[in-house]
Amino acid sequence: MKLLIYLRAAYRFASLIFKLIAGYLTVLFSFPFLDPHERALEVQKWSIGVLDSLGIVVQVEGAFNFRGPLLIVSNHISWLDVLVLHSIGYCRFVAKSEIGKWPVVGFLSKKTGMFFIERQKPRDAIKVMHQMTDALIKGEVLAVFPEGTTSDGLGLLPFHTNLLQSAVSSNTPVLPVCLAYKERGSEAQSHAPTFVGDITFLESVWTTLTAKPFSAQVKVGALSYCNDRSRKEWSEELYGAVSQLMVNPFPLTLALENNLNVMSAR
Repeated sequence: MKLLIYLRAAYRFASLIFKLIAGYLTVLFSFPFLDPHERALEVQKWSIGVLDSLGIVVQVEGAFNFRGPLLIVSNHISWLDVLVLHSIGYCRFVAKSEIGKWPVVGFLSKKTGMFFIERQKPRDAIKVMHQMTDALIKGEVLAVFPEGTTSDGLGLLPFHTNLLQSAVSSNTPVLPVCLAYKERGSEAQSHAPTFVGDITFLESVWTTLTAKPFSAQVKVGALSYCNDRSRKEWSEELYGAVSQLMVNPFPLTLALENNLNVMSAR
């Protein structure tokens, strides 16, 4: 049994390294010659490839329209969350500044348009909020994890409302989304990709490499508009929307889709 687990991990690890190298080379040598739309497609295809190498299938419930301006608000469970959303469509994320310093991953994150924020510096949050507002005014699609950190996926942490100001200032609609990771063929939660508490990034990667096949479930809510409400009032509504998506069961009749087929169907 252990031999099978180690063989599975070795295969996935080799595939993952290959995808990382391929992504690095694409960003380094191809991106300078691609327009924004072509870059977005490359990011999406690369994310699909990484998830495939890890044996992760993405399931989507609801209408996901990646047309800007749009701000996606989602719960946050794992480092896989960014890849899962990217596999459905390209969007620019907001992340803590430490990620930008990670080897390879930091480079790829910067080159694919991620915003980095130093959470210990309030002025930096204001700067990023203005950058986000400008991007939304230009018609881009952005995504934030308003919990501010990862959770166990069983509940929802309080929302931080600061970055929601970008949607208020640009009069942009917000799309509530709920992510979950489930063991393949059941509704049991998979703890493999959990990245919370004392769990390190490397530990989370290892448990993902050795895990039994699991799926990433993405539930999409209805578009929400500010309608002259305060940022706090709007945030409370969005919190309720994501919470509701979290408690509703995922349809068991929903067919598992290969990630590449999901992309091709759009």
